[in-house]
Amino acid sequence: MIETKRLYLENFSGSDEQIKSMIKNWIADPMIQNEYGEPVYECEAEVASLMDRYRNEPYRWAIYEKESNECIGQIAFCKVWEDVNTAEIEYCIGRAFQGHGYAGEVLSAIIDHTFINTDFVHLEAYHRAENIASGRVLLKSLMRQTDTVERFKREGVAPKNKVCYSIEYDEWRSERKI
Repeated sequence: MIETKRLYLENFSGSDEQIKSMIKNWIADPMIQNEYGEPVYECEAEVASLMDRYRNEPYRWAIYEKESNECIGQIAFCKVWEDVNTAEIEYCIGRAFQGHGYAGEVLSAIIDHTFINTDFVHLEAYHRAENIASGRVLLKSLMRQTDTVERFKREGVAPKNKVCYSIEYDEWRSERKI
């Protein structure tokens, strides 16, 4: 488990309580899922099926608000390139929980956790240019805007209408004064 002042993260369990909380707070919301680039899951059976995949992903965490004990979103490494020790981060927070700094808090926790506990040396993220809220989160993070990320390099394309961010282990260490 990864913990912050107001949140805790854990791997997805697929428990009935977790599934109900996900449906209530984010995974059935078309606005959240469309911004996140994922389909909408409206019923418990659909989410339970998705949990079969999520439980096997070691770099995917359910985000819980401590105060309510509700699953309010997720954060994950959507792409991992082991040959260059690089991971791409994606995240979403339910609409009712946005505007409280939760996305930035959880992103910071994942960056710290990753550089302290793994061999990853480079973390990346990007957002669609029109997703201003996600852009604000990344601008406030330790990540810095960059021209491209590993995903687009490997695809041989420019990140059209995408804004890219990254942070290297050495930059993080310097910022955290470690």
